This record gives sequence, C-alpha cells and structure tokens, in this order.
Amino acid sequence: MPLLPKKVKYRKWQTGRANPKKLMRSDTRGIELAFGSFGLKAETAGRIRSNQIEAARKTIARQMQKTGKLWIRIFPDRPFTAKAAEVGMGKGKGDPQGYEFEVLPGRLIFELDGLSEEVAKEALRKAGAKLPVKTRVVKR
Repeated sequence: MPLLPKKVKYRKWQTGRANPKKLMRSDTRGIELAFGSFGLKAETAGRIRSNQIEAARKTIARQMQKTGKLWIRIFPDRPFTAKAAEVGMGKGKGDPQGYEFEVLPGRLIFELDGLSEEVAKEALRKAGAKLPVKTRVVKR
C-alpha cells in the first residue's frame, strides 16, 4: 500500500523549475537523526515516488526480520501527472498518476534502531539502491 495523502487541496501541481542552485543547496529540515541510531541520507536532489519509498521500506523490513524499528522521515504529498502512451502533444495536462516527495541533499529518508551495525548498514545500503537519489548511511 503506497503512501498518499488522504485529501489534497489541488489535484494538479505545477512542476516547478529545476534551479541548479537550489539542487546544490542542502536541506535545512530533517537533516539530523531524531529517532533511530542509523539513517539513510540523500546526497543528491531528486523526486522520490511513493512506490519507490515502499520498495525501499520492504527491502529494509526483509533485512530486519522481526527486530528493530523503522521510521520513514519523508511523506509523498506532491501529485505528479502523466499523459497516456502514444498521445500527441497539446490537449492539456495529463491525469494525476501518484504522489512524490522532493528531496534535497542532506535530508534523512529512513531511520532505524534496535539492530546491529552490520545489519542496519546493509539494510539501508540495499534500500538506497531502490531510490533515484544517491544516498549514504549515517549513524548517531
């Protein structure tokens, strides 16, 4: 079950410009470990879709087995649209396809606790491979 908001004010958002200065600047919120002992931190900017967050979460859960606790520090609340396959240009904006979260460098994506260092690092490394941004494992 992918993450998505219960209700949104606007069905479609504007894309926003990819300002290179903003993409290089590190995030100011959600950059320190607040809950767990280990975290997965974004090194580059990008947009993470709800299904990618879910794929990474499943990977971590599989590695953790039944021990430890996981926190997801991001929530996809930004709708993205897409036009159907083989549809010509024009005729308006596409239909909403799902939700995503815009990540800036330095933002923590996941936090873990209650696991040994090797298991936690391996779980977060595998989860990072599922995401469209470069990531790094950090510890308290």
